[in-house]
Amino acid sequence: MNISSETRVLIAEQTWDWDLAAANYKGLEKVKSKTVDLPDGSSVVVQFNPERMRSSAAKVDAKSIQARPCFLCEKNRPAQQQGLPFGDDYTILINPFPIFPQHLTIPRDHTDQLIASNFPAILDLAKALDDFTIFYNGPKCGASAPDHFHFQAGIKNFMPIEVDYRSGKYTQPAGELDGVKIETWNNYNRGVISLISDDSGPLVDLFNKIHHLLGLTQPDEVEPMLNILAYFENSQWILHLFPRVLHRPACYFAQGDAQLLISPASVDMGGVFITPRKEDFDKITGDDVAEILDQVCMSEQDVMKLIDKLVKGY
Repeated sequence: MNISSETRVLIAEQTWDWDLAAANYKGLEKVKSKTVDLPDGSSVVVQFNPERMRSSAAKVDAKSIQARPCFLCEKNRPAQQQGLPFGDDYTILINPFPIFPQHLTIPRDHTDQLIASNFPAILDLAKALDDFTIFYNGPKCGASAPDHFHFQAGIKNFMPIEVDYRSGKYTQPAGELDGVKIETWNNYNRGVISLISDDSGPLVDLFNKIHHLLGLTQPDEVEPMLNILAYFENSQWILHLFPRVLHRPACYFAQGDAQLLISPASVDMGGVFITPRKEDFDKITGDDVAEILDQVCMSEQDVMKLIDKLVKGY
């Protein structure tokens, strides 16, 4: 079997043999969702998923991280959790606290969550696991284990952005460099850079240039704040990059009824907003989502300026 087939077998076995995973994947049948429309014309799905509380409310400050064992290190994983090796460095695991009906976590060794040197692997994974969308959460962009490098993956077509991209309704060409097509998004309430190519080498080179430019805007961060979605279809890679300017929105820290306990990550950027509390699911509106995106994401206008600078050679 190839790795994609082996992964499907792993998911089936783990959701049968591992009680925690079996219960949580079964629990997805009871997860509630609703669609809300955003002011600029797009829409997102809001999901009420109480099992995601540990991720949404994760303490990711240095003191808290040092005080807990790393749950992605092999020695600390549950005995029932099995994995598949990928390449020389990665292990494909089932995520026992799923958002997707098939949800993977893909860690490497215990090294910081920094994308620059690990970016080629997201392309390798997207091609090998072509039923999945691979995603990366930066250390201040939704990663609940910023001390241990990992990707995640969810079954394709779960997030609205994939359908929205194919529709062409929100995207526009912004240039092409070394055969990599660059597209930006309009009326999507968040800045998005899409890269499309059938050649991984120029794609890596272009990402490195974007990473460098974004880094200049955030010189005090260990890496520019960023979420990434990547998938492979029709013999080419499609990547959606979401430059960020803030980790968590003001409503996360608000008190009383003003609080919405939402810590946006890649899945939220892709159009599925996760609410671990029922009261937040009930009250959140499209205006709330738009405000959250406005606070945490680089604007569409600033993304267009950045791409213009890139295309013109800085």
